[in-house]
Amino acid sequence: MPTALRTGHVPIYVAGRFEESGTPLDVVNPATGDVVGTTFQAGAAELERATVAAVDAFEATRRLASYERRDALAHVAACIERDADELAILLTQESGKPIRDARVEVARGALTFRTAAEEALRINGEWLPLDWSAANRGRHGIVRRYAIGPIAGISPFNFPLNLAAHKVAPAIAAGCSIVLKPPSKDPLSMLRIAHYIDETDLPKGSVSILPMDRPTGDRMVSDDRFKLLSFTGSPSIGWKMKAEAGRKKVVLELGGNAGAIVDETADLDWAVERLTQGAFAYAGQVCISVQRIYVVREIYPEFARRFVERVGRVTVGDPLDPETDLGPMLDEAAVERTERWVSEARPVATGSVRRCLWTSRATRQSARKRHSRPS
Repeated sequence: MPTALRTGHVPIYVAGRFEESGTPLDVVNPATGDVVGTTFQAGAAELERATVAAVDAFEATRRLASYERRDALAHVAACIERDADELAILLTQESGKPIRDARVEVARGALTFRTAAEEALRINGEWLPLDWSAANRGRHGIVRRYAIGPIAGISPFNFPLNLAAHKVAPAIAAGCSIVLKPPSKDPLSMLRIAHYIDETDLPKGSVSILPMDRPTGDRMVSDDRFKLLSFTGSPSIGWKMKAEAGRKKVVLELGGNAGAIVDETADLDWAVERLTQGAFAYAGQVCISVQRIYVVREIYPEFARRFVERVGRVTVGDPLDPETDLGPMLDEAAVERTERWVSEARPVATGSVRRCLWTSRATRQSARKRHSRPS
């Protein structure tokens, strides 16, 4: 079993400098309740310095040569690969994600930076022939792409490394500066990535990584100095942010409500295995988790038997144990919310509906309306 880490005080990355400023923030291991490390929650002053630095640094980042952006990104990818085991342990401790899944996320994080390094050489533009008609014979078009400006990035708790990398790496590849708000529950992985970024030749201040509370983070949403907001999280918060973002462009990656259909042609062993994994990976705290399963009536009894048997073999335990499938949820609030949803999801027996697991009040009400219509 991997050995637990103790990180002590972890500085935040403000305008190209590591600082112990703002409000102390304890990061707690969801599995044990122990403090993994203490970092800091940036306030308005730290955010302002990071924002000013991002605006100033953009004048340099947008002029970086393709190879300079590539080399910086390749360095970060190589460092992640080098320190993969340590990063996976840290990620598991701060998020509660089973170590097997944490190792996959770390590998994906390295791939994200390496892919961005390759794209840094390809995204600058293209040459197009325009001889689509006789009048345009011999004419050509040149398409140029320009960095949009400083970016505000907000990433979620469930993939604290890779989904944050999805914002930082493309920003660097495009020649943009970025201020990232990682999740306050598990920011330590990305603060470790900040050290790799700091070792590159990127202009100082082009990247800041600041844990913040929501009111402080909301300042980025409405700040016109940022030209793009990239947010990953819940639909309710995402659409609210878009409404408050002003004239800046907004990129949203929001939560899902994934359903699966199992019909009479299905390979039941394969379906059961995939649906178990899809439903229980990271305790269901994934935006594409399986939340509803629709099974054709004729095969339902056999599917249910196999599914229940397979779920019974899901291994619950210490997330640092490689044999563990299911670790803890992020915090007590997440547990209480899930218990509430389970209570709401009791089977509904109206009309012909007998074996249904409704995942939300809205879904249940919609179904009742549908089944109450005269035939």
